[in-house]
Amino acid sequence: MTPFRSVRSVAVPMPDANIDTDIILPARFLLQTEKVGLGRHAFYERRFDPAGKAIGGFPFNDPRFAGAAILVAGDNFGCGSSREQAVWALIDLGLACVIAPGFGEIFAANCARNGVLAVTLPKAEVASLLADAEAGRVLAVDLDSQIVTDGRGRELAFAFPPHSRAALLNGWDEPTMILATQGDAIAAFEARSRADQPWLWSKTNG
Repeated sequence: MTPFRSVRSVAVPMPDANIDTDIILPARFLLQTEKVGLGRHAFYERRFDPAGKAIGGFPFNDPRFAGAAILVAGDNFGCGSSREQAVWALIDLGLACVIAPGFGEIFAANCARNGVLAVTLPKAEVASLLADAEAGRVLAVDLDSQIVTDGRGRELAFAFPPHSRAALLNGWDEPTMILATQGDAIAAFEARSRADQPWLWSKTNG
């Protein structure tokens, strides 16, 4: 997983509340198990008409937000089913950070597992960031300091779970984090086991 420290970018505004994972990635696209390429299916029902033509006015079809690495969303973003592919689709769109007043719990956990920073801020602050995004102002998000800098230079502090923060800053997936934080204890246990139960470690020729 690529470490996340900070991002500076224009932001895609999506103010609707309760954008669930089926909106982010419709169920019919779950048969695709590769992470690369899922972005073309993201928000499909809202991005494209039945003929597959891009719908004007949808933020991800707006050239003003091309290349955006930040999404500013409405409350309860990522609610619904637990599909991890929803996060993969956002990554494939180029997003590294989502800011909202609240997230679906499993979605937020999936973000952390995949290197995406999900920032929770009060509704009034998110509303201000949505206005910045709509105006094309650049936002900055720094995980080291846990600060979002809005389009006018105001700094907004956010809380983030220490466990997930360490994983994102270091680019650790779950097995890597266990080895990094508990490696000495694991090695000590193995050494004791080798001494006390050598038959468990012996190699047979059979």
